[in-house]
Amino acid sequence: MCELSLTDADRELLDRALAVARAHSRWRHHTVAAAARSVDGRTFTGLNVFHFAGGPCAELVVIGAAAAEGVYDLDTVVATDATGVVPPCGRCRQVLSDLVPDVTVLVTETEKVPIATLLPRAYRWSEHLSTLEQRRRT
Repeated sequence: MCELSLTDADRELLDRALAVARAHSRWRHHTVAAAARSVDGRTFTGLNVFHFAGGPCAELVVIGAAAAEGVYDLDTVVATDATGVVPPCGRCRQVLSDLVPDVTVLVTETEKVPIATLLPRAYRWSEHLSTLEQRRRT
């Protein structure tokens, strides 16, 4: 695994996610918060919307929060519950890989990895679209 050391900015991002999770863990259900830092240094937070029928994970909410501000290039993402880091689920790994392929993800309180490490040999939606476009031209 390609582990990277956490910076002070990463620890601040982790603290921000933990604060959101702790402030909003009101249900007995799985409450997760996420924080993301853009390549220009702005930070965004999000909270999952848990419901028995499903709902978006915190990582997806934070991607949407950044996009709502016109930010699409994220540098680092972390998800936490009220007690600590929660590594991304499979769906979130795929979405992060597709939408922000250069992002690093905090996987513990002391380590982060490139998303490609968490999803090796990933299906690339963008590559699939390129292939379809090439086929249409021929």
